[in-house]
Amino acid sequence: MERIQLMEFFNKQPRIGTLSTADTQGNVNVAVFGSPRMTDENTVIMGAGDNRSLSYLKQNPKAVFIFMEPGLTPFEWKGARVYLRVAAIEESGPFFENMVEGIRKAVGDQAAGMIKAAVRFEITAIRDLVDMGK
Repeated sequence: MERIQLMEFFNKQPRIGTLSTADTQGNVNVAVFGSPRMTDENTVIMGAGDNRSLSYLKQNPKAVFIFMEPGLTPFEWKGARVYLRVAAIEESGPFFENMVEGIRKAVGDQAAGMIKAAVRFEITAIRDLVDMGK
């Protein structure tokens, strides 16, 4: 999937996906997120609460976001695995405030109140949802 096509599909709403992270000890975590969005062909941003995902991202900058849209068979499902590296984690300032306000407008005050950090990722790789190769 070309990145411009990925960005259109990635930002389609409503949609949900999972973010997989690992700490420095190799403990893994996967969590459901609806807030990630691509701002350009190389960048993903998201809001994060005070949770295991944020803790692990502070320890290990690598993550994977997977999102999908069901099809009749697994081979007809749409989506992608987007490999990420943290570029910035901000807990105050304009980027953080804009993230909180965007979440407030999209899903309300309760969700916005849970956001403790705005995370900016660099996309390092993209893989198809179903990849029978390597």
